[in-house]
Amino acid sequence: MPLWVSLLALASVSGQFATASKPMISLHPPWTTAFVGEKVNLTCNAFLSNSPQETTWFHQYKWTKTSREIPGNTYEVQESGKYRCQTQGSGQSDPVSLEFTSEDLILQAAPSVFEGDTVALRCREKPGSALSAKVMYKDSRYQQALRDGSDFHIHWAALKHNGWYQCKALREDYNSVASNKVRIQVLELFPTPVLRASPSQPKEGSPVTLTCETRLPPQRSDVQLRFCFFREGQALGSGCSNSPELQIPAMWSEDAGSYSCQAQTVTVSVAKKSLKTHIRVQRAVARAQIHTRPPLESVFEGQELVLVCSVRGVSGPFSISWYRRPKLQDVATKIPFSPEAEFRISTVKSSDAGEYYCVASTSYLTFASRTVTIHVRVPVSCPVLTLMPPGARALEGAELTLHCEVQRGSLPILYEFFHEDALLKKVETTFWRVGSFRLSLTAERSGNYHCTATNDFGHQRSEAVTLSVIVPVSRPVLTLRAPRDQALVGDTVELHCEAQRGSPPILYLFYLNDVTLGNSSAPSGGGVSFNLSLTAEHSGNYFCEADNSLGVQRSTAVPLRVKGELTLPTIA
Repeated sequence: MPLWVSLLALASVSGQFATASKPMISLHPPWTTAFVGEKVNLTCNAFLSNSPQETTWFHQYKWTKTSREIPGNTYEVQESGKYRCQTQGSGQSDPVSLEFTSEDLILQAAPSVFEGDTVALRCREKPGSALSAKVMYKDSRYQQALRDGSDFHIHWAALKHNGWYQCKALREDYNSVASNKVRIQVLELFPTPVLRASPSQPKEGSPVTLTCETRLPPQRSDVQLRFCFFREGQALGSGCSNSPELQIPAMWSEDAGSYSCQAQTVTVSVAKKSLKTHIRVQRAVARAQIHTRPPLESVFEGQELVLVCSVRGVSGPFSISWYRRPKLQDVATKIPFSPEAEFRISTVKSSDAGEYYCVASTSYLTFASRTVTIHVRVPVSCPVLTLMPPGARALEGAELTLHCEVQRGSLPILYEFFHEDALLKKVETTFWRVGSFRLSLTAERSGNYHCTATNDFGHQRSEAVTLSVIVPVSRPVLTLRAPRDQALVGDTVELHCEAQRGSPPILYLFYLNDVTLGNSSAPSGGGVSFNLSLTAEHSGNYFCEADNSLGVQRSTAVPLRVKGELTLPTIA
């Protein structure tokens, strides 16, 4: 049988990170390379005190500044070199190297990268250098073409991302220019945890505290870690917790075995598991045990639940106390007015989920039962589909995020996203009652969207949400249709203007030598025509424009020469 445990609320997480003995420098903006003339703000972050302290700055190992002003821990610099800082009662910080360059192209990166980070590399050209076609390389191998103003991103940084990065671009004369090289060295976010048990060989019926020990570096001391505990590979309790300690109220002989723990970030981008630790349990006599009616796997919302505390190995009289730790909370509380061996919940609600145990007491002995976890089975409610950004219209090429959410329902929940009844994506969630899916919009993505939510106890479908994907007009094509190869005065010429792509309605305007001839609208898209009776003044260059409020496009000019002149009557 699995071991059920109870988490303790802790005032501190001493196993999570150690106090730093020297300050750390942070940058704003967070780049170690900049152009000459730009400024970088250095901040000296001291970990020993929150009160204002005297800060001393060093540049190239030489003293440059000492200040007690507020904020005296910030230093604005414009010179290349290595910078250090020092506060009262601390050693010097590790150096930060800055480079201010006059080159035409630079690659900017943060000074340090840790496991699980999202890393941004920024390829910047010097103002006025007119560079184009930027491309990112890693270890001299092509990685990605960069759009103007966009960064190169590394998601979930890992050892495989180590290497030398560089970007290149083209000058106006098509000669290549290369940036500085940046070395990415992914650092360990935290070491493999170590599981410790106290006591290491408990007596049967006595409590045990498990501690999952690891530490964060000073640069990432604000990262929140979560801790999970396992016995023989099976998770203990109701899942992972912010606390590195887990208390087992009572250990029994069958609970002996191999235990391990796992430390992970909230997003699980970095997760590390300890080695196994074997715990032996010294046998005792007295024990308490909980049985439920109905069985644990059949507890549904709305029914009656009875928990029975049975005591063995000790003679009476004894008293019974019941305790409950609500789901996702760290502290177990005594249930008032429950001194009987049976604890009854007449109508189970989802809020009744959690861990329960009973404590039996005699005049000379107190011992607790193993904890049982009550999972209240709840069918999913009707999901609600929302689009981000909101609105019934979206521009082609935009990124659309679909959120499907239910207010109630037992986890895990499988979300499925549909466009016109065609499945787009499946997303399973085990922690939150919302699933998300990102989509790049094309013209074909117009239509109705809906989502479904499914758990082990039910299936529901959302209302449909209608989205119209609007498309800017493409460059139109102007066609002149005349009755003969050589246009003559008096001929009627048809000017036809048409854009192959673009959301209607489309307004077309016709021009002769930049003079407007007329306009016509295409409410349903497609092209329009304009008829013109020719005079000698109609020779010249014709073009048209297409406009659907998302942008204006102009056609290529088409020349037309009108031959012949009007003949005036002869006066006798």
